[in-house]
Amino acid sequence: MRNYRYVGMDRQAGQKMSSAEILYQALIPLNPKTKKNHQKIIKNRRTGAFMIIQSEAYREYEKDAGWFLKKPLKPIDCAVNVKCIFYRDSAKRCDLTNLLEAIDDILVKYKVLADDNFNIIVSHDGSRVFIDRNRPRTEITIERAEL
Repeated sequence: MRNYRYVGMDRQAGQKMSSAEILYQALIPLNPKTKKNHQKIIKNRRTGAFMIIQSEAYREYEKDAGWFLKKPLKPIDCAVNVKCIFYRDSAKRCDLTNLLEAIDDILVKYKVLADDNFNIIVSHDGSRVFIDRNRPRTEITIERAEL
């Protein structure tokens, strides 16, 4: 994986952009899904206990997203900023934090990140949600955090 550096001027604000080492980039060309809005409560037949599981729609999204994530040689385990730009296919209300939680868990599941705790993911600076009805997707950039 190449290391890229963004150095230059932010054209809108006219301020110098910080240079950060990009550790990973990915594009998931699927309509983003959240975990929290797609949960089901089921009853365990054997124990009778109730439990919460993810819906079929989210589990399919998680599985399909894995095809677009290139696994690094070893999972990233240093402090990082995970920037996600979500492009949804509808203007339905959604929670940015729920979208980020889903992507964080997917990145851990497919061993891009070692864990999603606060020692590794220190921020989600720059993450946004936009509408693109023709090309829904998630653009992920993981940069080394400057502590």
